[in-house]
Order: sequence, then structure tokens, then C-alpha cells
Amino acid sequence: MKTLAKGLAIALGLIVVLATAGWFLLQRPDIPYAALEARYGYADSRYMDLPGGVRAHYRDLGPRAAPAIVLVHGFSASTHAWDAWAKALSSDYRVVVLDLPGHGLTRAPPGYAAGRDGFDTVVDGVTGKLGLTRFTLGGNSMGGGVAWAYALNHPDKVQRLVLVDAAGWPTSKAGGASIFAILRNPLGRKLLRNIDTRPLVAQGLRAAYLDPRLVTPDLIDRYVDLARAPGHRDILLGLQTGPRRLATTADLSRIHVPTLVMFGQDDRLIPAADGEKFHKAIPGATLILYPGVGHVPMEQIPDRSVADLKAWLATHPVGY
Repeated sequence: MKTLAKGLAIALGLIVVLATAGWFLLQRPDIPYAALEARYGYADSRYMDLPGGVRAHYRDLGPRAAPAIVLVHGFSASTHAWDAWAKALSSDYRVVVLDLPGHGLTRAPPGYAAGRDGFDTVVDGVTGKLGLTRFTLGGNSMGGGVAWAYALNHPDKVQRLVLVDAAGWPTSKAGGASIFAILRNPLGRKLLRNIDTRPLVAQGLRAAYLDPRLVTPDLIDRYVDLARAPGHRDILLGLQTGPRRLATTADLSRIHVPTLVMFGQDDRLIPAADGEKFHKAIPGATLILYPGVGHVPMEQIPDRSVADLKAWLATHPVGY
């Protein structure tokens, strides 16, 4: 018995040592902004200093005198999510894409409390400094939640609204990605703070894109690397616990600008039924559902989705 107990103790000790060594091997430090900008910045990347110590990264494309379209990415994403749309739209529209604090190449000071209100302030700050007093506002996922909330907060500035698999309804659940389930747990957030999340990020991206061919090593690298920008992980983790504005029919019924709701019918992160809710709640909204498409139509089916957007914009002209 003593020999067995001693053997078990040694085995347990080895397990603890190996687990501890594995934990330290998984640790990943921040990546300096200079390195990230060199790798993921664009030739036309621009940066803007905003109140509160935010240095916002954005792109301003297309004719300056054309109607403006502002696009806001989703959780843990970046301006890159809009590359195909920005290219297709910028021949006829002024297209502004920006990174929210905690995302992409936008910098925020230590302790920055992002939250949805903070995102509203950044969108307003960037558009205001660019002289955009009236514009079309679009957003995907969390960015869609930012977009409809901004339209409610600034009804004088939003001319048209585009919601792409937008978040906001209380029933929205990230059921198809393990990383979101872990992020909803306080212990899970603590464990993920400094470790290599690549396997979980890859699983989450496969749930979002549906087509595994689109989830390339370069795509995974970009998501993982940009999340390791100084301060980003604290903001990303904080977004899982902070207060958020939930969509209600009463609030959304106050949106009286032309609204296009686009949803992947097979979205595993936010149910397509939420798209139906936006459609019914916003007066006169147009709904397009895409069978066989997931959470990011602008990336999964860029040509088809942007063609639908262009056709809708043409039938809903605005003065500018």
C-alpha cells in the first residue's frame, strides 16, 4: 500500500508539474502596436486622436463629395471584415471603416471602459472630425448593435441603417462557439486572459464563417494577433460582463430612416429569428435572408451581399 501511495503521489506531482509547465508554455505576451501596424495596417490607414486617450484607426475611401457610408465591425473583428464591401462601394460612395477600442489597430489607454456607450462616442468622434454630419451607418454583429443604438441616440445624423447579423435582442446567444461560453464565465475569462487562444478562436471563426475553406491560417493569425495588442484583451474580456443596451420593439419603433436587415439564415452565433425581429420592429425595414450563409455575409458571400446592398441603396436615395 505504501508503494502504491508513493507511486500515486509521484504521478500526481508529475501531473502538477506538467500542467504548470503547459500553462506557462501557453502564455502569450502583448504584441507592440508598431509590429501590428506593420503587418495589418493598410497603405491608406489613418489615425485620429479622440477624447479619453483613444487613438482610432480608420480608412476613408472613395470620393469625398459622395454620400457617406460608415461601417462598424463585430466583436474581436476589425476593419478587415469590410474589405470586400469597401472596395466595391468606394467607386460611388465615400466609405469610412473604423476599429473600435479594443479591436484592430485602435489604441485605448489602460483602464479604458469601452462598453457600448464608449463605442457610440468613438463612432461620433471619428465621423464628427471627418465632417460627416449625415451618413448611412452599417454594422455587423456587435457593430450592428452599435449601429442601431447610434441611430436612436443620433437620429439627426443617420440617413440610412444597415444591420448585418446584428446583435441586441435578449435572446441572442453565441451558441455555436465555445469561446463565447467560456467568456461568459468569470473563471473562464481569467484563464483566457494571457494564454494562447488560437484553438478556441479557430473554432469560433469556423462557427461564424460556416465554410471551413474561409477560415485560413492567416485569418486566424489576424484575430489572435490583434487581440494581443496592448490593452485589447482587457477590453475584450470586459465586454462580456459590462452593461449593454438590449433591443426592444418600443425603442426600435422610433427608428424612421430606411433600414436594411441582412442575415445569414444559418447563423450559429445569432439566430436568424433575431433578423425577423429587427424587420418587424423597425418601421418599413427591408429583410434579406441568405440560406446556407452564416454570421458574416459580407465576407462569406461578399459579391452577392454587396450587390444586394447597392440595389437597396439605389432604391432608397438620400440627399447629402
